Amino acid sequence: MKNFVQNVILVLVLTILLLYSYSFLESHSGDFGLKEFYQFLTNGETEHSSDSDSVQDDMKDGVGGNGAISDGSNSDASAMSFKAVWLSYLEFNAYRRSVTDNNEEAFTEFFTRVLEHSRECDLNRIIVQVRPFGDALYASEYFPWAACISGTQGEDPGYDPLEIMVTLAHENDFAIEAWINPYRISSGSSLEELSEDNPARIWALSADSTRNVLTYDGQLYYNPSSKEVRELIIQGVQEIVTNYDVDGIHMDDYFYPVFTADNVDTDFDALEYEMNFEEGTIARTLSLADWRRQNVNELVSGLYATVNSINSNVTFGISPAGNLMNLRSDLENYVDIDTWISETGYIDYIMPQIYWGYSNTLAPFDEMLGQWCDLIDNSEVQLYIGLQLYRMGTSDTEQTDYEELQDATLIEKELEQIAETQAVNGYCFFSYQYLDVDNETYDFDSNEFSSGRKKILKKITQYLIE
Repeated sequence: MKNFVQNVILVLVLTILLLYSYSFLESHSGDFGLKEFYQFLTNGETEHSSDSDSVQDDMKDGVGGNGAISDGSNSDASAMSFKAVWLSYLEFNAYRRSVTDNNEEAFTEFFTRVLEHSRECDLNRIIVQVRPFGDALYASEYFPWAACISGTQGEDPGYDPLEIMVTLAHENDFAIEAWINPYRISSGSSLEELSEDNPARIWALSADSTRNVLTYDGQLYYNPSSKEVRELIIQGVQEIVTNYDVDGIHMDDYFYPVFTADNVDTDFDALEYEMNFEEGTIARTLSLADWRRQNVNELVSGLYATVNSINSNVTFGISPAGNLMNLRSDLENYVDIDTWISETGYIDYIMPQIYWGYSNTLAPFDEMLGQWCDLIDNSEVQLYIGLQLYRMGTSDTEQTDYEELQDATLIEKELEQIAETQAVNGYCFFSYQYLDVDNETYDFDSNEFSSGRKKILKKITQYLIE
């Protein structure tokens, strides 16, 4: 009898403890129910952790910053785990020219607005351009301060924009990726416009490394065939992942420039190709086009390995041009997309910029989407889609999809198709300013749009908010 009473007391005590635990957990999570409590008892954890490490874990597993899990069978766009927007150097230029005092407080206010409005548009990730022209929006050991944030390349703005953005993003349950342009140095060819501490300027003026910097079509590029260049770009990413709690590293479509049939064999790094033959470092059977693809592959695989060696929870993704035919061309890009998708060690996700309507004669949206879905079949690489806010309402009547671009429902239609496509797990808009044409605080380029174009963009934004 004594043992029976003791057992009853023990059961009562355990029951009280369980009820207390449930009550405590429920009070700390608005959507914590019996199902989640059972998971807590059996697994020792819940799905509602909000610290940055769990956010990064989620990104690797296809879980977005808002906790939505993608199983490849999304019923609508809101169920997707990756709902992003690009924040480019153009928006940072607009911020800088809009404020009286460019300081930490002003920048915090700017980026807070970006996050709040992005949340209203049902987004959960922001991809911020931190290396637009061989410079940096963060305290870098390798690259000068970016002109878009301070007004003059090499000039310290007096605060660290990336640190502010990472902190604010995570405080607001956003994932944040650092976006770099690896090869682009400037949109002009003048070395004098680069800061004195810019490695491109230093190399270009040095006799033994001048070929690390190339001029083509009036622009300056880092030479993709240079080992020193690859090491510099990799070191720059290494310091970002080491020093900042980013959720991802992102590259866009700035790879090799576009050549012509007349200059493809003679311009840019063709000299290095011939030198490699003479030195016996490559075989004559390796074509110039494949050699250039190999150069890009070495950078991409090096970046992937570096990111994963520091923090395997940080994703590495690339957003190339959306037309696979162009990517596979022997005249441009030299993006070995088939290798990246079929082999491990290159990328975690691919986000093609499918910036066209269904009526585009060269690259109709549905056809391009189908090709990318076929490409990633049986691949571990995640597929997200880049969408063309910046083209909506265009005044360029020569575009074959011009009429579609005058109709806000084009974006709705594309989002609906993406949501119904099992292979796709998310999307990203280019760029933020086209979601915020009503703002009266920051001097975005989109503020100069016609009332008709603004009306189209406002309809898209309202669709996202609803």
